[in-house]
Amino acid sequence: MNFSILDLTIILPAFLAGVLVLATHVPLGAEVLKRGIVFIDLAIAQIAALGVIVADMTVPDTHGALVQIAAGVAAVLGALLLTWTEKRWPEVQEAQIGVLFILAASGGLLLLAHNPHGGEHLRDLLAGQILWVRPEQLWLPALGTVAILALLYFYGQRLGRLGFYLLFALAVTASVQLVGVYLVFASLIVPSLGVRQYRASRRLPLAYTIGIAGYASGLLLSVVFDLPSGALIVWCLAALAITVYAAGPRAGSVTEK
Repeated sequence: MNFSILDLTIILPAFLAGVLVLATHVPLGAEVLKRGIVFIDLAIAQIAALGVIVADMTVPDTHGALVQIAAGVAAVLGALLLTWTEKRWPEVQEAQIGVLFILAASGGLLLLAHNPHGGEHLRDLLAGQILWVRPEQLWLPALGTVAILALLYFYGQRLGRLGFYLLFALAVTASVQLVGVYLVFASLIVPSLGVRQYRASRRLPLAYTIGIAGYASGLLLSVVFDLPSGALIVWCLAALAITVYAAGPRAGSVTEK
């Protein structure tokens, strides 16, 4: 344990990246739970990661604009495909989302099979390298976050199926490269799970509290104990969500207001 190695120049950009991810993923995660399509985030995130892998095979700068575009295009194509499958076979949509996730994940393995650094690259996409986020990487995600939150605020339920999937795809695209697939899923689902028994008016503030506290505690503990940041943040988010849920009202004892 070493408290002397706490460096705000490293922790602060990582924490701000987490806050940007939470800003859009908490309300989107609540909508995902409501729609009963929990694994869509894993599927879209994995498809975006596949786009990053494809672009990385031809573009040396993994944080360049072309890589962002490739990830975004891949995620949007995945969203369009899921929109079509939900319309065509709605009764098995969750299963179709799972199949798409497996195809994207195994596709990434195949593409990286002959890459000498493939295992490391795949690990970074899954677990993320949040501690190494640079301040200059946050400008574009910050602009995207503002745009997505504005769309959610002004249109909300009027987005429809296609609008929601496309907005979801765009939100996940930048997040995967900032924090990795695992943290994208955890940020979307875990806070909303922890507050589902609370009054509707309290869910969003409590979910944001879980998310912010989870990122802050996970980052600090990972630096102090020299543990993988992404994995520890996931565990901190889960522990806080369980605590908040356990301290909350019993199922069916609150109204929706």
